[in-house]
Amino acid sequence: MEEKIWEVAPPADPQLVKTLSRQLQLEEVLTHLLINRGIDNFDAARDFFRPDLANLHDPFLMTDMAKAVERINHAIRNNEKIMVYGDYDVDGTSSVAMIYRFFNRWYKNLIYYIPDRYSEGYGISISSIDYAAEKDVKLVIALDCGIKAVEKMRYAREKNIDYIICDHHNPGDTLPEAVAVLDPKRPDCKYPFKELSGCGVGFKLLQAYAKMNGIDERYVLDHLDYVAVSIASDIVPIIGENRILTFFGLEKLNTDPSIGLRAIAEVALIPFGKIDVADIVFKIGPRINAAGRIDSGQMAVDLLVSTNLNQAREIALRIDSDNQARKEIDRETTNEAIDQLSRLSDLSEKKATVLFNPRWHKGVIGIVASRLVEHFHKPTIIFTRSNGMVTGSARSVPGFNIYEAIAECDDLLENYGGHMYAAGLSLQEENLEQFTRRFEHVVARTIQPEHTVQKIHCDAYLSISQIVPRLWGQLKAFRPFGPGNMSPVFVAQNVHAVGQCVGKTGAHLRLMVYDINNPQIQFPAIAFNLSQHWHAIANKHPLDICYTLEENEYRGKYTLQLRIKDIKPHPIHSR
Repeated sequence: MEEKIWEVAPPADPQLVKTLSRQLQLEEVLTHLLINRGIDNFDAARDFFRPDLANLHDPFLMTDMAKAVERINHAIRNNEKIMVYGDYDVDGTSSVAMIYRFFNRWYKNLIYYIPDRYSEGYGISISSIDYAAEKDVKLVIALDCGIKAVEKMRYAREKNIDYIICDHHNPGDTLPEAVAVLDPKRPDCKYPFKELSGCGVGFKLLQAYAKMNGIDERYVLDHLDYVAVSIASDIVPIIGENRILTFFGLEKLNTDPSIGLRAIAEVALIPFGKIDVADIVFKIGPRINAAGRIDSGQMAVDLLVSTNLNQAREIALRIDSDNQARKEIDRETTNEAIDQLSRLSDLSEKKATVLFNPRWHKGVIGIVASRLVEHFHKPTIIFTRSNGMVTGSARSVPGFNIYEAIAECDDLLENYGGHMYAAGLSLQEENLEQFTRRFEHVVARTIQPEHTVQKIHCDAYLSISQIVPRLWGQLKAFRPFGPGNMSPVFVAQNVHAVGQCVGKTGAHLRLMVYDINNPQIQFPAIAFNLSQHWHAIANKHPLDICYTLEENEYRGKYTLQLRIKDIKPHPIHSR
């Protein structure tokens, strides 16, 4: 297994650390961490540690917002049928559920629609426009998609259907001609925060609608649990406005969640009141996603808008079953992909991974691409056949913009879209071989050596004996953790460990670790997939570890433990 490089953040200015530590009454190691995250003065720290809904930006700063609200008001005044439309992933389905629930309180001439992943694909589909025309829909609010639907908007206009597009993806050269295009990433948008989720953009629309129509904002804030689920699941940065939305969204999720989210949390066996970002990412989000991968994203919205807990529990159990099926398909496909890769004679020379199998399930190829990135650490695209096209999901390594690499091959593509680290694309099968060659060439030309080495970003050195209750109490105030504010990774040098291999195959380590020079202070630790270090531990060799701190709950009792990310032998001459 290739050795990982630990990159320890450089120390912050010592004088600034001392001054800010004193002002904040914060442990110096945590002040250093705060400064390295761009929070280097008292006011910024106050905003960070005390998120305030009053600091959310004015929604009318977003280009086209006034037009969007006016068009909704016109539709409601004239009793026009409104269709709420969204992508089939967590961000899309939570967006649709949020908008539908909000307006359904006052307005009933409202339906929702989630495209089928397999027959319609990503984005605004022709089928959905035809469906809207059949149902006499006059206005569609499209969420988490649509920013590149230029041709589709022309078709919608022919059908006399207006669209409000709420998206957060990068626009193309031409914006679609909709009534309003809400996207903080459009070049002419002066909205101060650019990293909203699709549901976050929808939330700003609700804020603006409530503001213009004199509606109490509590009816908008009542949907913050959906926004938190979308932010965590869509892996957008939990900084700035997203930090505020996530903080209060988690509060709502843990005290008064919507019935659908309560039901899915129950099925996921998350204790009520204890949901955090990791629970959304690894337990709630994958289950909601599974509906669209295995069955229908419409079922996810049925769950999320449910007002009957027993009915919601029934849907949640069906979705949980879909998730179990998804995991099995995911496992089989990943094994097949690794096997296919292992038979390539030029594997070591390739800078990118591109695989195609027409039998692979479209619903899991994104997950499989992520697994291969973890395994081989190369930009990866996994293709399958769908509706006569070759459809792919792309995932990248830290620092490499896979969206831009795909864009350099756009003449070979039918459609593509996404972010720096994740994208979707489709093409004619006859273009696949040429695309594969071109994409490999683009990656080989643009990827930097530092992108091809697995690295662990470490925030600071923290010895085992420095882990005291005061430090842990202050560290918890840094939550919610997520992209842009990840749970800090610390380095402890010259430690000893005792313990054993655990897990079905003995791949993991359960340990007690302590400083060699201070053995009376010990902490339990778990190290997943690091059993190759067992002999060094058994032989009492001194080690360096990088780790995060977490609370472990067992039978209602909470203990602090280390989650070890990597282990190295301690050098004779340390820093």
